[in-house]
Order: sequence, then C-alpha cells, then structure tokens
Amino acid sequence: MRYANYVATEQHGLASKLRLAVVRLNRRLRAQRTNSSVSLTQVSALSTLHKCGPLTPGELAAKEGVQPPSMTRVIAALEEFGFATRSPHPTDGRQAIVELTGEGLSYLEDEITAREAWLDKRLAELEPEERALLSQAAEIIDRMAGQ
Repeated sequence: MRYANYVATEQHGLASKLRLAVVRLNRRLRAQRTNSSVSLTQVSALSTLHKCGPLTPGELAAKEGVQPPSMTRVIAALEEFGFATRSPHPTDGRQAIVELTGEGLSYLEDEITAREAWLDKRLAELEPEERALLSQAAEIIDRMAGQ
C-alpha cells in the first residue's frame, strides 16, 4: 500500500512539474512572435491550413475545435490580413474553400523562424547529453499528445 501511494504521489509530482514546464516554455515561445496583431487563434488556423491544405470553414472549425460562427470571424480576419482566401467550392455551391495565401505562408514561416531561433539559442547553451535527453522527451511528449 505504501508503494502505491508513493507511485501515485511521484506521478502527480511529475505531472505537475511537466505541466508547469510546458506552460512556461510555451509562454516564452509565444513571446517571440513577430506580429502580435494576429491572434493565437488565427495563427492556429493558419497552421492547420498549412498542414491540411484547403478546407471548408466547417472542416477548419472542426479541426480547431471551435464553433463555425467563431471560425467565420477568424477567416474574415485572415482575409483582411491577406493571409487566406475564400473561393467557391468546386462541387457544392453552398460551401466555400479556405486556402492559405503566399503571404499567409510567409507570415507563418517568419513566426516559426523567430520561435525556433530563440529555442536554438537556448538549446545551444545545454550540454550534448541534455540535448539528447530533450530529444527523447520530445518524442515521448508527442506520443502522449497523440501526434
């Protein structure tokens, strides 16, 4: 019984430490943004369009886990920035297709470059063994996240 309590306490402690570390790292990475006038929700939608290709607004909303009316506002803002375009669906006249523009892709690449440059600098400060350990941890975290 004591061992079970110890394991539960140890797992909770690890969960707490990991959660806090991920939150702090995420906060630091977000601080490296090149253009804060674009919301994180909008950046996420751009990333999804980049990863998945052209989508209907409903598909994009589903992948982002938001309601379609919210996604409609996000798409409108992305169009205003010139980062996305809406065009008629080729087979369903009631639908539209949302697609990343070249300007949207360029913005996304700039965001990624800025964040990764900051992270590369921090990683260069670590010992090789620590970087190897982080590489293994990244694989495990990806598996945990279901990616």
